[in-house]
Amino acid sequence: MSGAQNPLSIDVSVPREDAALLSVDGFLDIDTATELHHHLANQLHHGRRHFLLDLSGVPFMDSSGMNVILRGYQETREVAGSVHVIAPTPAVRRVLDLTGVSLTVALADSVDEALAHVDARAARPLPEDRTGTPGA
Repeated sequence: MSGAQNPLSIDVSVPREDAALLSVDGFLDIDTATELHHHLANQLHHGRRHFLLDLSGVPFMDSSGMNVILRGYQETREVAGSVHVIAPTPAVRRVLDLTGVSLTVALADSVDEALAHVDARAARPLPEDRTGTPGA
């Protein structure tokens, strides 16, 4: 099905300065994944390091959608950020589980749970290198 038949809607909000909540509604596939990538890139450009992707309104996702999520994960790791998938539908959760993406990208049931994961990760001390220098 083309994106014209199943348009993608993405609502972006900023629950706090370092995080962007992207609520996605519609099919996340080869016809629409680029739109999500543009939104993620824009938020990264504006200094957001943590992406909260609410996929509760996504009935279908193919490998293109998965690739955008993984690309976002890689880009946020470069700036000590994170990606959290919130409330994926059963079909999307199945794709994430079968492909192993759910082992890499954090899953959460709610925005509050995702933000708690962000805060818990930030509270952990930086690993030290062999010389004893933090975060090196």
